[in-house]
Parts: sequence; structure tokens; C-alpha cells
Amino acid sequence: MKKSVILSSILMTTALSFGLQANVMAKDNGTNVDHSATAGEAVSDAWITTKIKADLASTKDLKSTDISVETNNGVATLTGTVPSDIERKKAIAAAESVKGVNKVDSAGLKVKANK
Repeated sequence: MKKSVILSSILMTTALSFGLQANVMAKDNGTNVDHSATAGEAVSDAWITTKIKADLASTKDLKSTDISVETNNGVATLTGTVPSDIERKKAIAAAESVKGVNKVDSAGLKVKANK
């Protein structure tokens, strides 16, 4: 149930992100700019963030609801808490596997202390 809510949220965020990007690209400031994407162009930070969140949500044995993701110039920053070091490593691996990620900053991703 939780995963379907998470996936729905991610899909909504993705749809909104693409809608906003299309609106920005549709504005014409009088110059001819080619906005067509090619395979070699950098992937946008918003797309990277959305893809990482989706991959985290679908990673087996990983509770991703307590992980936040931000991307700036291809550097993905993971913050939050996870129950174990194994889950921390899974989250980092999932982020590193996304196209366009140049580096993963996981300093803010902590393992919960066992009580």
C-alpha cells in the first residue's frame, strides 16, 4: 500500500516536472534556440532526482520514505535515515546507477542508532 502511494507521488511529481519544463521551453524570447535533446546532452537535475526517487521506491528491502534526494549539476545529495548500513549502501548504489549522476553525496544519509 505504501509503495503504491509513493509511486503515485513520484509519478505526479514527474508529470508536473515535465509540464513545467514544456511550458518554459514553449516561451519564445525572439531568438531561435534549438531545444531538441540529443543522446549526448546532459540529463536535467529534476529528471535525475525523480529517477533516483523512483528507483529507491522500487528497490527491494529498502525503506525509501525517510530518504530525501536533491540534485544540483549532476551531484545527487541523499539525506535522511535508514535502518541499516546495508540499506544505506543500497540507496547509494541506486543513486549512482542513474544516468546523469556524476557524484553521490551521502554524508547526510545516516543509519538509525539501535536502541
